[in-house]
Amino acid sequence: MPQTYKAPLAEQNFVLETVADLPSLGSYPQFSAVGGGVVEAILAEGARLTEGVFAPLNRVGDTEGARWSPEGVRHPPGFAEAYQAYIDGGWGSLSAEAEYGGQGLPFTVALAFGEQLAAANMAFSLCMLLSAGAVEAISAHGSERQKAEYLPKLISGEWTGTMNLTEPQAGSDVGALRTAATPAADGSWRIKGSKIYITWGEHELARNIVHLVLARTPGAPPGTKGISLFLVPKFLPDASGGIGPRNDLRCISIEHKLGIHASPTCTMSFGDHGNCVGWLIGAENAGMRAMFTMMNAARINVGLEGVAIAERAYQAALAHARERVQSTAIGGHTPVRIIEHPDVRRMLMTLRASTQAIRAIAYYNASAVDRSRAEPDVNRRTAARGRADLLTPITKSYATDQGVELASLAIQVFGGMGFVEDTGAAQHYRDIRIAPIYEGTNGIQALDLIGRKMHADGGSHWRALLADLTAITLELPATGDLSSIRTAVLSGLSELQEAAEQVVALDPATAAGVASPFLKMFGITLGAALLAKQAGVAASRLAAGEGDSQFLKAKIATAAFFVDDQLPHAAALYSSIVRGLPGKLYALTEEQLAL
Repeated sequence: MPQTYKAPLAEQNFVLETVADLPSLGSYPQFSAVGGGVVEAILAEGARLTEGVFAPLNRVGDTEGARWSPEGVRHPPGFAEAYQAYIDGGWGSLSAEAEYGGQGLPFTVALAFGEQLAAANMAFSLCMLLSAGAVEAISAHGSERQKAEYLPKLISGEWTGTMNLTEPQAGSDVGALRTAATPAADGSWRIKGSKIYITWGEHELARNIVHLVLARTPGAPPGTKGISLFLVPKFLPDASGGIGPRNDLRCISIEHKLGIHASPTCTMSFGDHGNCVGWLIGAENAGMRAMFTMMNAARINVGLEGVAIAERAYQAALAHARERVQSTAIGGHTPVRIIEHPDVRRMLMTLRASTQAIRAIAYYNASAVDRSRAEPDVNRRTAARGRADLLTPITKSYATDQGVELASLAIQVFGGMGFVEDTGAAQHYRDIRIAPIYEGTNGIQALDLIGRKMHADGGSHWRALLADLTAITLELPATGDLSSIRTAVLSGLSELQEAAEQVVALDPATAAGVASPFLKMFGITLGAALLAKQAGVAASRLAAGEGDSQFLKAKIATAAFFVDDQLPHAAALYSSIVRGLPGKLYALTEEQLAL
């Protein structure tokens, strides 16, 4: 039977405190509510909801999935009640603006709850993820009327939101889209076209669905410069802001996918009868800027899915390894549980350490976002924004790649039973496999890192980050148990610095050839440095006799394992990057590739 999920509360709270530095976030006036055990209480309550309500639906969501009919999309029993519990608990309001019904807590806190939700039921959590993105876009670019009319209902969860970019001929190349918007006499627009891969584009769990749709207006310039963003609700609001008549839009099918079966991936048709009403968000031809506001928030949350599924897969693999008796230990005479075999221990330690590394990266990224919004000093605010932007493609790409790799490794721990659906291990792999693809493929994330983020403000942001990580690592003792961690991480940071200096000096075409290995090198090294920081805090608390000694010792041992087992991969990537990998990518002709 599939294993249950247990929220890693001690781990989450430790990373929030030490890596995200939640106490310093609480020093900003708008985040003053995070002290006094508030966050710990929120996550404990979130654990009860996700463990007890959402996790039990994960399996039925996979086996039965969302079902399409001409009347709409329907979900298995229990989904409507779970979504109502989410609304009743105010979970969508954690980091939203108080003016529109939000609680005004840091994004970092909402992200930590989001990890619990995605681990419990990734397919279901996508509904909330898209709504959060719609809130971001409308908050940043909508009119005051649009904010007042839509934000309270989106924040409460009474209504949900979607993102409508992709068309059959316009995937990663968004500029090729053809959906059209024509102005109407009353100031609204008429939308006509179709979109594919629309996550939670149709469902029965909320009273209304607010679609954010990219479209072209008459005479718009070609490419991405001619794209506008429109707010297109399933039901038009009435005079009082409630539910009015049905808009001229429909879901004509849903995809049959490898995983996330409970998440309806819709093909949407707008304006079949010429009367699909929408309203412009922001300025005409400025749709990509508005949509990127939504996508950037979503990319961190997608990276978090890698963390969530890695955690869920690790828990399942660990539980199985502690129960499964198979073969004798080396030099032994009686069968033992497989957790006693060295290679299984290696896999479990890899799962544990790598999951903790990508969690630290995601939480660190989120805290930079919070500082970029809360910091009153303009220079520090700009620096925080630059750091958040730099970290976002790393979080999205490295964490999701790790999520896939770790979900696969968890199947290996199960052995043949992992390949059988009854254990649930295969579902984690199938669900997470989409994460490196959607919200900008990981290859595009690598190009973004190497082509934009590494060059932003003359490279000041990545240099400041590496300087900060080096300073933190230098605080570790040069002798004793942490000395080897200190030495290895400092060496890794030095190699990353050298690789970065070489990469930013390359011409764009050459740099593109090493973009993905460079991002992975950055992710591994960043993860090692953040685990080293946690090990240092754990050692200090042990010395002072503070905290749970077993937990703190485990933090140090886990960091040491990652540094010894995973950080050397960054050195190998460094070698391939500096030895001219791009020149070998086209060494074969297309004809030779087919031989």
